[in-house]
Amino acid sequence: MEKLIITAAISGAEVTRDDNPNLPLSPEEIAEEAARCREAGAAVAHIHARGPKGEPTQDREVYRRIMEEVKKRTDIIIQLSTGGAVWMTPEERIQPVTLSPEMCTLSTGTCNFGKDDTFVNKLNDIEYFAKEIEKYGVLPEIEVFEWGMVETGCRLIKKGLVPPKVNFDFVLGVPGALSGTPKALVTLVGEIPSNCTWTVAGIGRYELPLGMMAIAMGGNVRVGFEDNIYYTKGVLAESNAQLVARIARISKELARPVATPDEAREILGIKRDRQ
Repeated sequence: MEKLIITAAISGAEVTRDDNPNLPLSPEEIAEEAARCREAGAAVAHIHARGPKGEPTQDREVYRRIMEEVKKRTDIIIQLSTGGAVWMTPEERIQPVTLSPEMCTLSTGTCNFGKDDTFVNKLNDIEYFAKEIEKYGVLPEIEVFEWGMVETGCRLIKKGLVPPKVNFDFVLGVPGALSGTPKALVTLVGEIPSNCTWTVAGIGRYELPLGMMAIAMGGNVRVGFEDNIYYTKGVLAESNAQLVARIARISKELARPVATPDEAREILGIKRDRQ
């Protein structure tokens, strides 16, 4: 197996400090947390930006500040979100791509998102996102919440809108979308092209068991406050780095070393001197 790539999903768009007071919000706080996650074993920082009151924002300048602060502190791969928040327009959501980060997410379908929300990704908008991502030289990560999103991702590959070797991120356990069962993960992995890599992001209680499965199956793992704010049942995690360190420790116990950012760049096909 290749070395394990751990992604730290540091803040997301939904979690607040009422949920976990340790949530990083400002560009400096997010950058500090990214550096701590790198030290704990993460190779990728998946980043959502927050505004001055902690609200989710896709503002290009806020993301620019975050990228600058992260690069001052660490060599971790910066992966910016194009998901934003469920109420944002495609034009809002695509803004961070114009900064040419090393990676960004590309959600490939529409799904229910909790009891009251719907995460809308129309096919025309998905292709628009893919073209903008390619235009700015960014490596997309196909983000999957439901079965059909894998097919759409594969269709983008066939149409040449994303690279032939791309990473799929299976986000499982979002209320209203595909559950985080072992069967779901195994089935999804079997549907992607054999040359592609994959990551699992288990939401809430699914984070740890699916992460352990991914380690054994040769996949990669995403953890962090965007997906889960607890370390154990009823006990809030102290930091994203604490969640990263646990996965890194388990992976090493299973004799699967953890990838550094540069090793992850090689696995994912990112050129270190791309900028």
